[in-house]
Amino acid sequence: QVRLVESGGGMVQAGGSLRLSCAVSGRTASSAVVGWFRQAPGNERELVAGITYSGNKTFYREAVKGRFTISRDNAKNTVQLQMDSLKPDDTAIYYCAAHNLGPMIFGVPERYRYWGQGTQVTVSS
Repeated sequence: QVRLVESGGGMVQAGGSLRLSCAVSGRTASSAVVGWFRQAPGNERELVAGITYSGNKTFYREAVKGRFTISRDNAKNTVQLQMDSLKPDDTAIYYCAAHNLGPMIFGVPERYRYWGQGTQVTVSS
C-alpha cells in the first residue's frame, strides 16, 4: 500500500516557476512508480511526467518537455516536479499517483492505484 501527499501548488504569473512535492509512504512505497497527472476543468486527466523507483526511466508529455523536471529522493521518500516557464495552459489540479505493477510508466490514470488529494496550480497571463 502507498500513501501520497502533495504540496507546493499555488498561483504564479506566466513565465514563473513552481515546485511540487509528493511525499510517498507505505509498505510498498519502495517499489512504486510515481506519476504526476493534471486535470483542467472539462478536460481528461493526463500524465504530465513519471519516474520509476530507481529514477533511471522518466517520461514527459510533449507539452512540458524542456520546462518540467521530475526527480525523486528515495532517502527522503519524495518525488518532485519542478515546473519552469509556466504557461496559462498549465493551469490545472495536479495529482501525484503511484502503482506497484513493475517499472513501467503508464500513460493512463486507470493503471495507478494510489492517488494524492491534488494541488491547484494557477498560471495567470
